[in-house]
Amino acid sequence: MDRIHTIGYDAVHPADFIYDVHPEKGTYLLILTSTPARFWFGEESRILGPHQAALFASDSPIRYGACEESYGNDWMIFSSDETYVTRFPLMGEPFPVTDPEYCHNLFQLLTWEHRQNSDSTVVSRLLSVLLFKLEAEIGHRDTGLYGQELMTLRQRILNRPQENWSVPDMADRLHLSAGYLQLLYKQRFGISCMEDVIQSRLRLAQDYLAHTNMSVAEIAALCGYRSTEHFCRQFHRTNGMTPGQYRKTEKI
Repeated sequence: MDRIHTIGYDAVHPADFIYDVHPEKGTYLLILTSTPARFWFGEESRILGPHQAALFASDSPIRYGACEESYGNDWMIFSSDETYVTRFPLMGEPFPVTDPEYCHNLFQLLTWEHRQNSDSTVVSRLLSVLLFKLEAEIGHRDTGLYGQELMTLRQRILNRPQENWSVPDMADRLHLSAGYLQLLYKQRFGISCMEDVIQSRLRLAQDYLAHTNMSVAEIAALCGYRSTEHFCRQFHRTNGMTPGQYRKTEKI
């Protein structure tokens, strides 16, 4: 589940601005710069151009600031246990964004939804879109084998987890052996391809349980499960409760 603590966009700071903190445990800081900025890596610093994104975890100090007359960015402090956050492929290191306007618009939407105390599912969906977009930006610059092909495959898994996924079918899409695909996928994303499918299906099931009156069997089928019992076992193993118990705690 995702929870935004503080968020803002189009922030402007003076030339002497420096953000130097060690964030609260369990939180993340995401920024998108609109001006050149200086980032510190230990005792060394680098000046980078505008339109850089960076996701920082709470396990290390964070220091960045202005390098010209002013510094501007969009920013968000949040907590999450979702894999698209916890296993983000580039933590604590800025990277260029080729479509900053798109990402800036998502920051605006997230800010408005947060200020209106919106449905947490809406916030989670917007945040996941933003993180997947930024992960794709990293994939575009990835020179590793099959970097972009793996990103495309993962996007489809996350967008359509209910499809009848199997490792051999995924491997056929990329013209790879099943074993080699699993090796590359785990190296790239830190999670196996089928575990990605399972977690995405269960996130979809959580949304259905919280926001519809469909039966558990109907939800299981919509999320790609042929067996309701198998769905219930996976759901309980991951969430520590049955689908019915989850619905009682989350139903609006």
